[in-house]
Amino acid sequence: MIPVECYLVLSALLFFIGFFGFVTRRNLVAMLICVELILNAVDMNFAVLNRYLFPGQLEGFFFTLFSIGVSAAETAVAIAIIINVYRNFHSDQVNSIENMKW
Repeated sequence: MIPVECYLVLSALLFFIGFFGFVTRRNLVAMLICVELILNAVDMNFAVLNRYLFPGQLEGFFFTLFSIGVSAAETAVAIAIIINVYRNFHSDQVNSIENMKW
């Protein structure tokens, strides 16, 4: 059996990789992937802590499934926005969104 600490370390690693990628990238698609990494790390924490703290109950798993559904909807909306930005500015860089201010 794998200890809980290994799952928590993996989750923290996913979170920090996603955060670092979000801060350093300028491509909208790469930033979206980094946000998904962060959300997956949070989902992993929900499932692991539910299994560790309440082994017989499934609230953490249901909350994880709900969170995955919300992140899928968020990804669909974000991809639609990225496609619209690309059609208007012919670029998927963050700098092209600054032109949308005025």
